[in-house]
Amino acid sequence: MGIYTLFKNRIAVKMVVAFLLVILLPTSFTSILFYVTSSNIVNQNVRESSVQIAEQSAQNLSNIVQIGNDTSNLVYSNMKIQQAVLDDSKDGIGLDEREENNQYVTEFLNQVMYANSMVKIIYVFKPEGTSWGSGTFSQAKLSQHSLNELDWVNASERADGELVWMGLQYDRFSGAGTNTDLVLPVARVLKDFSNMNNVGYVLVSLDGKVILEKIKGLKLGETGRFFVVDQTGKVMIDNNLENVNKTIQNDALFHHVVHNNKAEFEFEMNDEPYYGVKQPIENGWTMVGIVPVREITKQLDDVQKLILLSSIGFTALAVVIGLFIAGKMTRPIKQLTTQMKRVEEGNLTARTSIHSSDEIGIMSIQFNQMINRIEQLLEKVRTEQSQKQEAELRALKHRINPHFLFNTLSTIRWLVKFNQNKQADEALTALNRLMEANMGKKGPFITVEEELDFIEKYIDILQIRYDSTFHLLIDVPREVKEFRIPRMLLQPIVENAVFHGIVPTGRAGTISISAHRDSKQVRFDIHDNGSGLTQTKLQKIEQADRSSQLFGIGLKHVYESVQLYFPGGSDVAIKSRQGQGTTVTIILKKQHETGGVDV
Repeated sequence: MGIYTLFKNRIAVKMVVAFLLVILLPTSFTSILFYVTSSNIVNQNVRESSVQIAEQSAQNLSNIVQIGNDTSNLVYSNMKIQQAVLDDSKDGIGLDEREENNQYVTEFLNQVMYANSMVKIIYVFKPEGTSWGSGTFSQAKLSQHSLNELDWVNASERADGELVWMGLQYDRFSGAGTNTDLVLPVARVLKDFSNMNNVGYVLVSLDGKVILEKIKGLKLGETGRFFVVDQTGKVMIDNNLENVNKTIQNDALFHHVVHNNKAEFEFEMNDEPYYGVKQPIENGWTMVGIVPVREITKQLDDVQKLILLSSIGFTALAVVIGLFIAGKMTRPIKQLTTQMKRVEEGNLTARTSIHSSDEIGIMSIQFNQMINRIEQLLEKVRTEQSQKQEAELRALKHRINPHFLFNTLSTIRWLVKFNQNKQADEALTALNRLMEANMGKKGPFITVEEELDFIEKYIDILQIRYDSTFHLLIDVPREVKEFRIPRMLLQPIVENAVFHGIVPTGRAGTISISAHRDSKQVRFDIHDNGSGLTQTKLQKIEQADRSSQLFGIGLKHVYESVQLYFPGGSDVAIKSRQGQGTTVTIILKKQHETGGVDV
């Protein structure tokens, strides 16, 4: 069916399309106008916000740098420290005076360090002789380095008293074991103010961990980051310490940071457009922030998604309204069609509930009446089929009873013929007790206890008939004995065990009957130690139809009784090995809590 045909023939489609046009046209125009206007506003606000973050961050870092400057100046300008450094090189200074100088320098450095939490460690180094440090300064660690070979020492001498800032690094001269303090060092030479000769070095280390946390706390988009570079484009502070003391790798970014005076810029990195901001720091360094453009325009994406979701929402609203109105007219027909399909699939519980006086309502009533009539006919067929099966089972039982009686009377006849009158009398007595137990019982069902009593009397007759001993072992709990089963459900299996299992062996045999009951089923196991079945014959029995002659009258009666009176899952199974006997298992699924069959 084409779209035009569908639109032409379906009123529901026409109504839905009309609602879509009425709602979507003005919504789309308004959404486009709103998006264009809001895009310009959001772009401007995001860029201004990014610049403000960079300015504030640069100012905060400048304040920290100023602490380093002030601390270095405080040590650099202290005349007593200059004198202590000069006296340490003189030969005529006594030990007490040296000790006093050392104590003063150490205490002063500690006082300055503790005066400001941003100051981590302060050192006063001499190329030769004594060096001093605050906190956990270690002469042993210092002795592992040659000052003249350190880059910052050479840089300090070239700066001739000016401050030399170094990148973020781990302190190498304090503590025990590995370096654990992250610091931002600033160094300078210490001069003798009388002649401006270099007499030592002052090294102030700021708390690098705090600085790094401040850098990490800056937010620029989701994955944007801030870092600090010096005048040559070398990274001095970065969350990734591996980047420290390395020049900016991206050429476009390097150009904008080092040679471009604009606070904002855009460049490409890894084939993706980036937005960048930069602000100068007090010591000549530059705070740089970069972020993918898509992240700072995320608000625009959110607006775009909102507009899209609104359009989808209005579309859905139009569809819902159209379908609601159209459904008022088409729902009864759809309901009737659905129930017809359920009936077609075999669900005869389907009914329509259309309450109207129009043609659809009349069709609904007629449909329900038709299904009711079909259910009545099917129930009649099921009842007749069940009655037929019960009649067949009764006929089968009538065949079993004469068969058993014939075999017993035949045995008594031969006993009389051979003048074994005592055995004949015992056989007649046992048969009389058996018939008394079996006669007068109404209905096709008896308890397991009654069935076992019947089997015991039956075994007595067989022992007389064959002049042999058949041991009957019964292991059936009391709760199973009260379970109700069809008559002669177990007896045919015992009969088969004697005739086809034990008698052919020519010796006495044993038949055991055990039972087990749980909340779902009752299980019987009838085992004999007779000759057993060959695997070939057992396979034929397992593969044969239950009505086959391979089952015989007795076993067929057992199987059909199980199938007729017990729920699905009930079954009869045979296990046998030649020379090791046979086991027949009967599993009866329970229909209710009291057990047994419904009578």
